[in-house]
Amino acid sequence: MIFERIKQEIMADPMNESYTKMEIPPLFKASAEARIAIVGQAPGQKAEATRLFWNDLSGDRLREWMGVSREMFYSTNRIAHLPMDFYYPGKAKTGDAPPRKGFAEKWHPLLLREMPNIETIILIGNYAQKYYLDKRREKSLTETVRNFHKYLPEYFPLVHPSPLNLGWLKQNPWFEKDVLPVLREIVIRNL
Repeated sequence: MIFERIKQEIMADPMNESYTKMEIPPLFKASAEARIAIVGQAPGQKAEATRLFWNDLSGDRLREWMGVSREMFYSTNRIAHLPMDFYYPGKAKTGDAPPRKGFAEKWHPLLLREMPNIETIILIGNYAQKYYLDKRREKSLTETVRNFHKYLPEYFPLVHPSPLNLGWLKQNPWFEKDVLPVLREIVIRNL
C-alpha cells in the first residue's frame, strides 16, 4: 500500500533517525477515502506516548467542535490527520516546541497527492495556517479564523483547541456562535 511505503520512507529519512532508533513511528493517518484532513502543529507528549494523535484535552475539545465522537474520529477513513510534524518536537518555554522546518514541505504533498477526495483541510493554529494560506492569511490568527468563509471550501482555519486558549475563546464569543456550526456542517457532510 502506498501509505505504508511513505511511512517507511519517513522513518528512513535521516531527519527522523533519532525517533526511528527509539522505535517511535510517525504519527499521522492517511487514506484514499479521506474527505477531510486535519492539519495541526505536531503530536503532543501524551499523543506520542500512546501512539494516538489528538489523545489529550485538545483532542477532546476538537472532537466536540467537529461534532464527532471519539470512536468516529479514530475509526473513520474519511478523516486524515497530517500534523505539520509527525513527531513530538519537545518542550518550549510555553507549551510545545514548534514543528521542525521542512517536514510538512517534504511529506504533505506526497500524502495529499494520494488522497484525491479531500474536500476541506482544517488548519489548526498558526503553523498550519502560515504554511497552507501563506500570504492569503489575515494580519492575525483571530482575523484569519473570523474570516474563515474566505478560504472555504478548500481550507477551514481554526484556533488551536488547547486549554491554554480558554481566554481567547471567552474573548471571542463569535467563534462558537458563527464558526463552529459551519465546521460541524462540513464535517457531517463529509463523513
